[in-house]
Amino acid sequence: MGRVVHLFGRIREAWDRSRTARRTEGSKEGTAGGGSRSYNLFEAAAAYVSACVEDDQDRIDEAAGRVSPEALSFGVNELACRAVIALARERREPPRDVARALLGLPTA
Repeated sequence: MGRVVHLFGRIREAWDRSRTARRTEGSKEGTAGGGSRSYNLFEAAAAYVSACVEDDQDRIDEAAGRVSPEALSFGVNELACRAVIALARERREPPRDVARALLGLPTA
């Protein structure tokens, strides 16, 4: 559970930093005539989680700035669910056991 709490704490921190950066960059983009790209929340979640695994703060900040914190949280949750389901199928174990093992918890 501590890892999950830590992950969401990092999401909040990265969002705060990226929000500040976007405020300063937003005025530059508007004057240059460039359009802003709408990011898929699942692309952002995948980029965020992979950056967290590699402990790449620049990529964490960039991925967190693509979508709202709520959307990023939803995307990370969906990615976690899909990963646990895939591992459970691969291991032929119940998803609950796989999730607990990933978090280092004893089987229930």
